[in-house]
Parts: sequence; C-alpha cells; structure tokens
Amino acid sequence: MGTRPLPVTADGFGEVQPTPPELRDRRFTLPDRLPELPGSGFASRITTPAPASVIARSTWAPGCPVPARRLSWVRLTFRGFDGARHTGELLVNRSAATGLVLVFHALYDARFPIEEMRIPTKPEQTAPPTGDGNDTAAFNCRVARGTTTFSEHAYGLAVDVNPFQNPYLKGDLVLPELAGAYRDRSWRRPGMIVPRGPVVRAFAAIGWGWGGNWHSLKDLQHFSANGR
Repeated sequence: MGTRPLPVTADGFGEVQPTPPELRDRRFTLPDRLPELPGSGFASRITTPAPASVIARSTWAPGCPVPARRLSWVRLTFRGFDGARHTGELLVNRSAATGLVLVFHALYDARFPIEEMRIPTKPEQTAPPTGDGNDTAAFNCRVARGTTTFSEHAYGLAVDVNPFQNPYLKGDLVLPELAGAYRDRSWRRPGMIVPRGPVVRAFAAIGWGWGGNWHSLKDLQHFSANGR
C-alpha cells in the first residue's frame, strides 16, 4: 500500500485504474501510531493550542489561512475494521474540536469502522499519487480540488472519512484513483457513508454538511462546517 506510484495525468492527478481485487471490499486496519487512550470505551483528549511538535509534523506553514494557535490536537478512540478499539488523532480548528468529539463518539457507539486516523504531512502533499490512501483526517493546508482557493481543510473545518470507501467523483475522475469499485453505492460494504446513515446523522447533529449531497460532483468522504 502506498508504494506503487501511478502515471500522472495532465490535470496533476494519478491515472484512474481498475480497483485491484483485494481492495474491492476493503477491510484493513492499520497499526496505531499513538499510545492507547485509557479506558475500555470511547475516550478523547483535546489539547488547545496544538503542541508545537504536532504542528511541526502537520502541513501547517506560514501563509496558511488559520493561525497555528487556533488549531487543536484531538486524540480519540475509534473502531477499526477488526472491530477493536483504536486511538487516532485529528488536527482541527479549535472552534470545531468539541463538536467533532461528539461526532466520533457517535460513530464509535454505532461501531462504524475506520481504517486509520492521523494528521497529513507535508511530504505526502508532494508525493507521487498511489491511488490507495484511506486516512481519515481534518486539517490539511491545501487548495480545494480544481480551484485556486483554500479548501475548508486548510481552516481545520472539514473532515474526510474513509476516502477509499467514499471517493471523490467528478465525471471520469475518481479520487483515490484506485477506488472505482466504490462508485457502486448499491453494494453496501463496511466503512461506506450512506444517506441517512450514522456518519451523515452524526455530522448533521453538529450542523456540518456532506459532500455526498453536492450536485455537480460527489465528495462522498467530505464533511465541512459550511457545507462546502
């Protein structure tokens, strides 16, 4: 995983290719990168502002549209595809931290599986596309796809959940590029976000909108505070 670069197309994305058989019903759980939070059920920790060491390994840099002091480091537990309790992390706008803990508490209780949850890094932003990423993440200082304006992720006010099971779809473009098998939303597989399902309900409860409701394209993984 993440080791076979795809040919890059004129638009800068990887070449969309058929989904490998082993990824058509993807059910991986990657090893945790953080110490386990105490307890046996859902747990969370919010640190505001995020520690300098956390900011340093994120995509934040001078010129990002949110000051580093306005970002919170959120550690929380989630269910893996193995059904076990895992610990992950999000870097989020401090105004959204408490609400997002409520969201992921609801997903934990619903036993919604997540493959991994970690903070994106600067090297990942410029790495060749492999088309198989599946990180559930929030803050990422980048422009929105197909635009020159900052994404809501650059403000820490958006979260992508299981991107491989819930790809970005616009015409023939699929992101991640190997996730085409998940165009078929009638084949319900673990980790998929569905209308009126637990993920949509949990984010709606804090007033966040879903990219799966967009009309010109579908960003099935994407939730944001302003619905964009």
